[in-house]
Amino acid sequence: MPSHSDLDRQISQLRDCKFLPDAEVKALCEQAKAILMEEWNVQPVRCPVTVCGDIHGQFYDLIELFRIGGDTPDTNYLFMGDYVDRGYYSVETVSLLVALKVRRDRITILRGNHESRQITQVYGFYDECLRKYGNANVWKYFTDLFDYLPLTALIENQVFCLHGGLSPSLDTLDNIRSLDRIQEVPHEGPMCDLLWSDPDDRCGWGISPRGAGYTFGQDIAQQFNHTNGLSLISRAHQLVMEGFNWAQEKNVVTVFSAPNYCYRCGNMAAILEIGESMDQNFLQFDPAPRQIEPDTTRKTPDYFL
Repeated sequence: MPSHSDLDRQISQLRDCKFLPDAEVKALCEQAKAILMEEWNVQPVRCPVTVCGDIHGQFYDLIELFRIGGDTPDTNYLFMGDYVDRGYYSVETVSLLVALKVRRDRITILRGNHESRQITQVYGFYDECLRKYGNANVWKYFTDLFDYLPLTALIENQVFCLHGGLSPSLDTLDNIRSLDRIQEVPHEGPMCDLLWSDPDDRCGWGISPRGAGYTFGQDIAQQFNHTNGLSLISRAHQLVMEGFNWAQEKNVVTVFSAPNYCYRCGNMAAILEIGESMDQNFLQFDPAPRQIEPDTTRKTPDYFL
């Protein structure tokens, strides 16, 4: 394990939006892997906790989120996936969250559908690693680490948190607990569904327009909550203009934490505070005032040299 002062230095550097050297990222990912191996597919979380949705490499907005919600480790955080792709600073964003995890700050990080080798090769993280490091090593360290991220979390046995949604193959939390999660996200099946599915206005199960996962109706969410003794399903995965959106008679809430998504969607972001007595409070926020375009001088990838 690194010394606490090493980690503090790394976190301080990352908070300044300066990425770490390759060797330090490799060590950080190995340390995080050892911690995540001890966590469950349905990771228990205590309240009070602040629940966050997609970040998507919008580093300065993550810093704004910590300003609005309170800094670690004073605030207990639960992030529901999608740390990388789309934004300019996926490397710095995911490095900071992993470093906070390794420092044992009170932070739970779940897997999103973008925490995947295949998706990150299409939507930006792979290319960003090549630009910043000149090779794909750091992309490989992180995507190997993503296999270990918990799929879901359970706050005080009442609020079920995950990136996407429900699966026709999974009726109970015990079904989820028995999945083998340490693998690349499959193209179909229960693990895929948890990371890809969305709530829908119609009843029953539907074909997802995303091409992976399903859509699920209010009847499905209600039955799942009843069967498992839950009061709420909290998920991310969908852009919502107010930053949060209640659905399906308040059986489901969507939380999205990337304001002005892709630097052009004009949406607000939100985080969900769940208090000592399970009371719920949404904090909405706008993009961070400091939105800096990334440095135009790029490190040339090895294969161009």
